[in-house]
Amino acid sequence: MRTEDLHSLTGAYALHALSDDERDAFERHLADCAECDQETREFAAATARLGLAATVVPGAALRERVLHRITTVRQVPPGGGTVEKAARRVAPRGRGLARWALAACLAAAAGLGGTAVWQYERAQDAGERAAQAERRAETLAGVLAAPDAESRTARLADGASGTLVVSERQDRAVFLASGMAQPPRGKVYQLWFDDHGTMRPAGLMNPGDTSQAVLMEGAVDGAAGVGITVEPAGGSKQPTSDPIALLSMPA
Repeated sequence: MRTEDLHSLTGAYALHALSDDERDAFERHLADCAECDQETREFAAATARLGLAATVVPGAALRERVLHRITTVRQVPPGGGTVEKAARRVAPRGRGLARWALAACLAAAAGLGGTAVWQYERAQDAGERAAQAERRAETLAGVLAAPDAESRTARLADGASGTLVVSERQDRAVFLASGMAQPPRGKVYQLWFDDHGTMRPAGLMNPGDTSQAVLMEGAVDGAAGVGITVEPAGGSKQPTSDPIALLSMPA
């Protein structure tokens, strides 16, 4: 296996997604590559934080409602699960895919896990909301795992990092945050597409999560980069503060 190919396996190794032969080859490479060693550690830490961000404490009565409803739900045939389908779709690894495939499955599972709790807590309109969450999770996973996905990582304030992943073919982007400080009370981080000097709203980050994967709203549509500002809760139509970070689009 070529050295440049081994460099692209850091994410898959951190998430135990390599075959035995790939793992052995990468571990031999890892012993002499400080850059890959550091990147592997960062991927492992970020994945752990993303998993914790998806944790939900259920209500006291949830168990009884789940047990009752189990008797009325038809079992999905083998191979029919949405997360399993997403995992199969991202199974082949290209250079960009090896880095993001398992993170895509994690993001899909996190989104769908939150939807499941919501279904039992608030049954009204649950079907439509579940479908929306499923579509969003699948789109996010598709961007991260796209064969043409390109990424750019930047160091943010207080040791945080942000990674912008863009699929030109899908015309969509995902922002991955790791270790971001929570915004001030009543504020939220807002993402923007930089249309060559004009900032276009691209979605809000969850103020309670320091590490998260965000499917940016709208098409990339030729944007030159992405910015992050601190805005009032609910977001703004135009930035009301200076950007705390600006990332240019991956080359």
